[in-house]
Amino acid sequence: MSSGLIKKKQPDSSTFVRNQPLRKAVESQTSEKNFDANLSDLQQLQLWAGALVVLPVFVQAPWVRLNPLSACLFTLFLLALGIPLALIGQRGWAVAGELLVGVSGSWLAGCLYWGWLRTQPLWHLPVESLVLPIALLGLSSRWRLSSGFYLASLLGTACTDLMMVMTGVMNQWPVVVMAPLQQAPRLLHETAQQLLHPLPLIALVCAATLIVLLAQAMQQKTRLASEFRSTWAVASAVLVTTVIIDGLFLIAALINPGLSGLI
Repeated sequence: MSSGLIKKKQPDSSTFVRNQPLRKAVESQTSEKNFDANLSDLQQLQLWAGALVVLPVFVQAPWVRLNPLSACLFTLFLLALGIPLALIGQRGWAVAGELLVGVSGSWLAGCLYWGWLRTQPLWHLPVESLVLPIALLGLSSRWRLSSGFYLASLLGTACTDLMMVMTGVMNQWPVVVMAPLQQAPRLLHETAQQLLHPLPLIALVCAATLIVLLAQAMQQKTRLASEFRSTWAVASAVLVTTVIIDGLFLIAALINPGLSGLI
């Protein structure tokens, strides 16, 4: 009876061992492809985040000067567009929605300050921190990407204000923004020239270097398997873009102050 049974051939352990390197190589290649795909997504995310940092420079500044109230109300549009996209949109649109929600916090604070308190430099950072508690709470929720954008923007603003204090140009802020339109460009140009003196220039270069190094440290965290990968990527892009915008602002103030957006 037993002779009629078909005996199943047991897998050869030596064959299994020989196939292990091949399996590991295939798994490694698959993992690398997935990582490259994720890395490409993060790079696109950073491009969008950087573009949204630039938005206030070209849109918000002139809009607030013309009609600060309507600029403030635009915050509602950003939220009305961003929240549904984040909740029900497909992957790419959902990410765009979260970024718009993050932008809305910075947008509202900027409109409030530049619309009604622009002559009070000491109020700049407190007003920009208006939604800080909400952003901190958002880090532990599905809105961490929105929070990361806002918090990185706030950090960049704080660094900019700190350097204005350290270089001694903060005192010129009210003078420039309150000056008659005919005098403001000259005053802004003279203020910018003060930053070209050795000590202020060294301070600016050191500060910019530290911010870029911080952004690089955040960028390194995007290589870790973590739910905060996208958040670190956004924060890194926002900080680097802030440094670039500050540099362009200084160049504009030196060459053509009217293009700076401050006056």
